[in-house]
Amino acid sequence: MDYEELVEAYSALEKTSKRLEKTFIIMQLLQKTQQDHLQEIISLLQGIVFPAWDERKLGMSSRLVIKTMRFATGISSEKIEGLWAKTGDLGLVAESLMKEKKQMTLATHHLTVKKVFSNLQTIATLEGEGTVNKKINVVAELLTSAKPLEARFIVRTVIGQLRIGVAAGILRDAISWAFFPKIVGIFAECEKCNAINPQTERCLSCHAPLAIKFSNEIQKTHQRVLHVDSLKDIEKLSFKQLESYSWILASDKRITRGIYTYFIDKVQELYDVTNDFSETVAVLKLHKKITKEIKIGVPINSMLAIAIDDIDEAFEALGKPILCEPKLDGFRLQIHKENEKICLFTRRLENVTTQFQELVPIIQKNVKADSFILDSEAVGYDPKSSKYLPFQAISQRIKRKYNINEIAKKIPVEINVFDILSKNKENLMMMTQEERRKMLEKVIHEVPRKIVLTKKLISEDKKEIDAFYKDLLKQGIEGIMLKNLKKAYAPGRKVGGWLKLKPTLEPLDLVIVAADYGDGKRAGWLTSYTLACRKNGKLVEVGKASTGLKEKSEGLSFHDMTKLLKPLIIEQKGKHVIVKPEIVVEVAYEEIQKSQNYASGWALRFPTIIRLREDRKALDCDDVKRVEQIYDTQRGKKRKIAKKS
Repeated sequence: MDYEELVEAYSALEKTSKRLEKTFIIMQLLQKTQQDHLQEIISLLQGIVFPAWDERKLGMSSRLVIKTMRFATGISSEKIEGLWAKTGDLGLVAESLMKEKKQMTLATHHLTVKKVFSNLQTIATLEGEGTVNKKINVVAELLTSAKPLEARFIVRTVIGQLRIGVAAGILRDAISWAFFPKIVGIFAECEKCNAINPQTERCLSCHAPLAIKFSNEIQKTHQRVLHVDSLKDIEKLSFKQLESYSWILASDKRITRGIYTYFIDKVQELYDVTNDFSETVAVLKLHKKITKEIKIGVPINSMLAIAIDDIDEAFEALGKPILCEPKLDGFRLQIHKENEKICLFTRRLENVTTQFQELVPIIQKNVKADSFILDSEAVGYDPKSSKYLPFQAISQRIKRKYNINEIAKKIPVEINVFDILSKNKENLMMMTQEERRKMLEKVIHEVPRKIVLTKKLISEDKKEIDAFYKDLLKQGIEGIMLKNLKKAYAPGRKVGGWLKLKPTLEPLDLVIVAADYGDGKRAGWLTSYTLACRKNGKLVEVGKASTGLKEKSEGLSFHDMTKLLKPLIIEQKGKHVIVKPEIVVEVAYEEIQKSQNYASGWALRFPTIIRLREDRKALDCDDVKRVEQIYDTQRGKKRKIAKKS
């Protein structure tokens, strides 16, 4: 397939924000893609060439791409950086430069998907002396052969900023639409162009009013129509059997909707155990299956919890009794073992086995199974006092590449295991929470400050659960997890089987002292804001926030904030500006942490701007003493976010 065909799809996806249209565009692309190119297309639609959990990375920074464009075009870095500052998008810069180059050479070149994919994968394999120049040459080879629009998307892919709005849910639905039979009542065939559409007012292909062909007409024009009276008629069929039908006609609307949901869920289930949509497609199209065994060494999407406000809400959602466990302030650690090999993955699918190598012998010695997948929380602790440390301390270790043994001694880690997904290659995810916990208790040999099971309370008594929760807070624990005992493990979804309860802290009034211009759709707007509090009569930084504002005019928008801050700019360097400290905002956050990165000595974890405080001056913003006070009490006292007067 020519790369130009994929680029046409990129361009169409970039032009629409409508989920239905995006799904339709991808469906059409997948349906016309040859089977041996499907996995490459699926990856490139996500702007990647390796699965998220793969350790190989392209390693091309924006600065290195600027050097590559200079090498490929002969245009100065100063001009390229000027265009970048103006557009906020190196892809658009590359497109503009290639237009100039094409005008000079009048050459016509064709790139294939295979060539682009191969070159990008090659970048990640380069190492040793001269690696930077080799990477520049590999990318420059693509750019010098690219048409302007192709250059835009090559550069965006290289720097990991494709910007076509293809979320995982859209890609999941498009795969389902493309490869499962169409369902009468969900899809319709356009009488004018014969394109298969989801039922909409107009055809998404030719834009004519969509005149729907009814079931009797479909049966005349399509040889294979599967008639079903229940969802069970579908569930008993393999993908290979389903693939032989063009349409499915259900006996009523409820079954129709159930079949559609079933197909979507099957794609999601495949993705949840592979974390790789290209592998999902391979299972469907190459192996003709709609189920896949979990593979040890490939991380599974973690089951997530929904935040609640009180225990009554937990009873309403989960029933009684409830499994209660501490909500620890570490990082999610998924542990895989097979044939004596152990791999450790974070919730973000990063392989951190090297960074936490000291845990490997602990796991080997104290988990009684030949192969397994465990779900756990890794928590740092002080080696002198044995007290747990906040996430901020252990976060230093996740990205550490050097002096790993040294920092492992300074910040040791305890593994708190709370779930088991596989044992001796048996998939346990469909077992209930209660069954999995019992299995786990037989597998783990506990060694304090090495590997332990999370503390548990099974209760239907609100007072008992509340006492358990308050005791955890007194110990400095972040909060409490509440789990449905009858629930299976549902990876990658907030399905309500797990809930979390923790204190909500009062917001802070902080002043904006600096900001950064955004990229892509946010180019031209100041979208990241440096926040400060008062300390000894001066303003000292306490964090950065870029969430809470809207891209459009509903509520406080990036446009509004840019309009307020631009007249206050007193210094600019690249995309970073320093502003006169006049704009005060109310900021919510998850936690306050000690920090050496900010002059205040503190940092806000996950700050979100709630609103402008137009009634506040810079000197009215919160003092560092209040920040310290909240830090001292945040684990032991529940506080609601209160709107200040």
